[in-house]
Amino acid sequence: MASGTKNKGKKGGGVKAARASVVANKGKPWGTILAVLAVLVVAGVVFTYAIMKVNSAKEFTVSEDNQDPSANIPGVVKVTYAQGVHVAPTQRVAYDQKPPFGGPHDAVWADCTGVVYPTAVRNENMVHTLEHGAVWITYNPDQVSGGALDTLKAKVDGVPYMSMSPYPGLDKPISLQSWGHQLKLDSADDARIDQFIKSLRANNYQNPEPGGSCDSNQSGFNLADPPPFVADPGPDALPMDYSGTAGTAPDTGMAPTSAAAPGQ
Repeated sequence: MASGTKNKGKKGGGVKAARASVVANKGKPWGTILAVLAVLVVAGVVFTYAIMKVNSAKEFTVSEDNQDPSANIPGVVKVTYAQGVHVAPTQRVAYDQKPPFGGPHDAVWADCTGVVYPTAVRNENMVHTLEHGAVWITYNPDQVSGGALDTLKAKVDGVPYMSMSPYPGLDKPISLQSWGHQLKLDSADDARIDQFIKSLRANNYQNPEPGGSCDSNQSGFNLADPPPFVADPGPDALPMDYSGTAGTAPDTGMAPTSAAAPGQ
């Protein structure tokens, strides 16, 4: 009996040892581990991308704490201009920038209700739209055409506080103007175009006359036959420090601030 018990004990011990050996020699589940790691990496990438998108949206969103989001856009030029200085329809201004984005301007503003002008328009009328909060896109007609031109048109056509026109002799293919702000670019696909528009279109902190009208019916501007563009204003052009003259028509085109762009 003792011998049988001893043998049974040896047999049981052998089975346990074999099991322990199998467990010890069993490889780690690398496939499962790698799969879990892959899922975690993908989740991390998605989460990071979502955070970046949210931060990017805030970066170019106008708010009391972010009154000039264009400060986050590389290449934007800023100049401070006096507001409300008007010139007569027969007068020209010797603007300090081409295209101009501030300074004396015609008392009559151009239509900026999402109009794509087929021909260049008089500077003095276009600058007045910027004072009301519009973004004016200009392009060199010798450099921008076809698909690139269509891309720009799609950003303007029918959009409140937007206008677009060719600008002969422009030193870059594309230039964007808002009151006191300008951005010149080489490509219609540049992401900074949308950033500039989002940052400055109807930005009530950056234009002198928030909620000013863009409707030409209120100004008497002839949308069907706008005043022609003049490349050289001539020797009699008014200087940038011109302060206006008595009898110049006042700007009466103010509209309720609710006319500003949605979401701002």
